[in-house]
Amino acid sequence: MPLNKDTIIYNAVDYLRLSKEDGDKAESDSIANQRDLITNFVKSMPEIRLCSERIDDGFSGVDFNRPAFNLMMEDVRAGRINCIIVKDLSRFGRNYIEAGRYIERIFPFLGVRFIAINDGYDSAKEKSPSDDIIIPFKNLVNDAYCRDISVKIRSQLDVKRKNGEFIGSFAVYGYMKSVENKNQLVIDPYAAKIVRDIFAWKLDGLSQQGIADRLNEISEPSPMEYKRFSGLNFATSFQVNPKAKWTAVAVGRILKNPIYAGHLVQGKESTPNYKIKQRFMKPEDKWIRVENTHEPIIPQEIFDTVNRVLAQDTRIAPDGEVVYPFSGLLFCADCKSGMVRKIVPAGGKKYAYYYCSKNKAGDGCTTHCISEKVLEKAVLKTLQNHIASILDIERILSFIDTLPMQQEEIRKIDTQLLMKQEEIEKYKNLKVSIYEDLKSGIIDADEYREFKEIYGRKCEEAEKAAGRLKQDIALILAGKGANSVWIEAFKKNRNITELSRKVVVSLIEWVNIYSGSRVEIRFRYQYEYERALRFAENAKDLIATASPAPIKGVV
Repeated sequence: MPLNKDTIIYNAVDYLRLSKEDGDKAESDSIANQRDLITNFVKSMPEIRLCSERIDDGFSGVDFNRPAFNLMMEDVRAGRINCIIVKDLSRFGRNYIEAGRYIERIFPFLGVRFIAINDGYDSAKEKSPSDDIIIPFKNLVNDAYCRDISVKIRSQLDVKRKNGEFIGSFAVYGYMKSVENKNQLVIDPYAAKIVRDIFAWKLDGLSQQGIADRLNEISEPSPMEYKRFSGLNFATSFQVNPKAKWTAVAVGRILKNPIYAGHLVQGKESTPNYKIKQRFMKPEDKWIRVENTHEPIIPQEIFDTVNRVLAQDTRIAPDGEVVYPFSGLLFCADCKSGMVRKIVPAGGKKYAYYYCSKNKAGDGCTTHCISEKVLEKAVLKTLQNHIASILDIERILSFIDTLPMQQEEIRKIDTQLLMKQEEIEKYKNLKVSIYEDLKSGIIDADEYREFKEIYGRKCEEAEKAAGRLKQDIALILAGKGANSVWIEAFKKNRNITELSRKVVVSLIEWVNIYSGSRVEIRFRYQYEYERALRFAENAKDLIATASPAPIKGVV
């Protein structure tokens, strides 16, 4: 159709957008489909000339901060474009307020013609009375649709998290996504070896910075560089140098991440809603934690030990590479302040002592001082004795596992437990019956309160007795756990002849220093030790009856 000389010529851009996040229908809303529709439309509009094309493929319609959209607006402001054509309003955007602001205010102000083909909207044509209602309504529907999709996606992701499925874009360093199931993590052998080294070095007393320096010295690729070497298209805002190096922060993240112990903690961050993309950290009680979701790289007891060490106040001496064996574990028994190490020269030699930090600073307390050599000797001897005691307990527990009387003992306690449960039920029924007697007038209110108190007390006593019987069964069954983790932790150090940082933090909770250099030690797994010790003590008569030859260590 020929153009009138007064016809305005429009230099147009076709704007195409597609987002799986919005739940867009891949077939009908594909980039090719949008392009074909706009091209055919322009053929019937001689006053419109397509000058450029802008495509935002993979960008949500909720946010107008899109690369191609921004370039298109630059062309508009520069006067290169005065017409924008989209397939429909949903391709332009799904944010009701922002879409309305552009269509009703910004485009008219800039003299831009806006066309949404499938919605039958063309700002160059005369508005009908219904346009003021229909267009905002359609934008509102698109906004509501996006909100609905966002809610569904969030719910689906939470279900996956609660099922222990990994939903991150990239696997954490040390792992990779399973080929068969992208939501399942499997160990990356090469990176896992570095993770194990990091934990081992931390147990040996290295700081996070010391570990990072050691990895950089041997030119070990950082997690970011390793992703690139693995062929992953990975980018982050944390990178400062062209080639990312190991840092203390990166090492700290690895040491604190429970994923290496086989547990997934997801959903730490979120956005306020589907329109605001700025992320915020959620409260810890809102995180989704699922245990034993994949094969661990680090045993749980080592992970726990390392994180206990991280929580302690430890510092490396200026001329040293590792912390001292007792750093963060040594306290004044009176004021509970940490003990500080000091070098004292005497006779041309240097001797190390530990002092109460509060007393040394002149803030009170009394003098608590102990020689480092005396401390090490006392701790080593006590630890050797403790290990010997544990080995004796292990022999007792292992022997009891072979006795047929163990099952007989459990059956006897089960019978007693059943009788106690029947007794509990009886007193509960009596409490109900006296209420019926009160209603029937057989007893008065004072008698009712008296009987209720008596039956309530007897029921409580029976419940406590039942609880003790259950504990007795648990103690007997504890014999089957002779090779449990806590015993193995001490057992592997049975031949210890000197203390190291790794041994100290693995087996000792704290050491208190009293006046006169008296030492008090709290070993790890103390509860498990005391429980097993009680059971071993109670089992001596059983062993003496069942075995003609005494077991070593049993008095």
